[in-house]
Amino acid sequence: MTKTLLLGQTLSFSGNPLRGPWEAVSHHNSAGAILIADGVITDIGDSPTMRAAHPDADTVNYGDALIHAGFIDAHMHYPQTRMIASWGKQLIDWLNTYTFPEESRFEDRAYADAVAADTLDIALANGTTTLTSFCTIHPQSVDAFFEAAAARNMAVVAGKTCMDRNAPATLQDTAQTAYDDSKALLEKWHGRGRASYAITPRFSPTSTPDQLDALGALWAENPDCLMQTHLSEQHPEIAWVKDLFPQARDYLDTYEAHGLIGPKGLYGHAIHLDPREVDRLAEVGAAVVHCPTSNTFIGSGLCDVMGLARKAVTVGLATDTGGGSSFSMLRTMAAAYEIGQLRGDVLHAAQLMWLATEGSAAALHKCSQIGRLAVGAAADITVLDLAATPVIAQRAAQAETFWDQLFPTIMMGDDRSVRDVWVAGARVTGTA
Repeated sequence: MTKTLLLGQTLSFSGNPLRGPWEAVSHHNSAGAILIADGVITDIGDSPTMRAAHPDADTVNYGDALIHAGFIDAHMHYPQTRMIASWGKQLIDWLNTYTFPEESRFEDRAYADAVAADTLDIALANGTTTLTSFCTIHPQSVDAFFEAAAARNMAVVAGKTCMDRNAPATLQDTAQTAYDDSKALLEKWHGRGRASYAITPRFSPTSTPDQLDALGALWAENPDCLMQTHLSEQHPEIAWVKDLFPQARDYLDTYEAHGLIGPKGLYGHAIHLDPREVDRLAEVGAAVVHCPTSNTFIGSGLCDVMGLARKAVTVGLATDTGGGSSFSMLRTMAAAYEIGQLRGDVLHAAQLMWLATEGSAAALHKCSQIGRLAVGAAADITVLDLAATPVIAQRAAQAETFWDQLFPTIMMGDDRSVRDVWVAGARVTGTA
């Protein structure tokens, strides 16, 4: 058995820093060490002790670089990779102008394969080791994504996006084909290697009640799967939902009435929630995924992350590529900080790092497997250079604490700050 010892600064967590003092659950070691064997973390400690305990391990010394869990992007759209940063108005115009024409191209399996490969490689270059993606209505788009992830041994979540109204004919299925295709893909991929399937209605406006019923039934038959969708992203969207579902109490009720609410539900955006919706999400243990760069890029609004956390709603973090304007979870954390400032909540660096790793893992119900530096967790690891650019380096040089050293990289870092990435214990990018 080959053992690898990584040396450097380490950061880990023993609890949720959004629900209590971050100081009590955030653990930094300036001379830390992580032992990897058979794709998992088998030991953690300080460098001198670990070196003495494991003299036979291959050693990679990162010096002052920060070793932490790989970033987890809990909501994105890989079919939108090639249209990222497209100029647009707001959500519905943007979907009709860019998203739907691009997604229609995924009927071509070769095109889907090429975009899936690009997406995963760009994510890895940015230190993201897990993606949770919407695919298109085409089953081959799902196969392309899962096959590309399997080739890289990445833990991913994805599903066929289902739509049977208010979309181009080239992107519509039916209630029955949505059920049949999703069931077949679920049976093919869920739990195969590191793949997890998510039942995926795009959002209420593009699914008839019959389709929502069919997908709710599929989820009831497969409760160990995740279900991902969108919720309360923009005010015009919410008004549209009210017109389409006049009997619903609110947006969330359009899912709940069809069996699409539960502890393994992932609701992207969730910016403009009514009090009942927040309470209901907390009651069932569902998760909200915060997409800050998308929310500002498309002009959606400012998610109340700390308000949700105080209500005990699980919150993950995501790029929402290509509505989001960056693949970088560092840039995403920076946007989350800026949105928090505008809402009067100042998120600490520890809270931001937790959101991008353990918070997203918790949203995916995978916190024992990924997103954390802990014995038994997968060795999905990202190493950050905390002085990657001249402007970051000169600021970090003035830092009096580790957190002061880390924060400039969160605010100004990008793929240049990613020194190395490990997936399931295998080194995939970077240099020591």
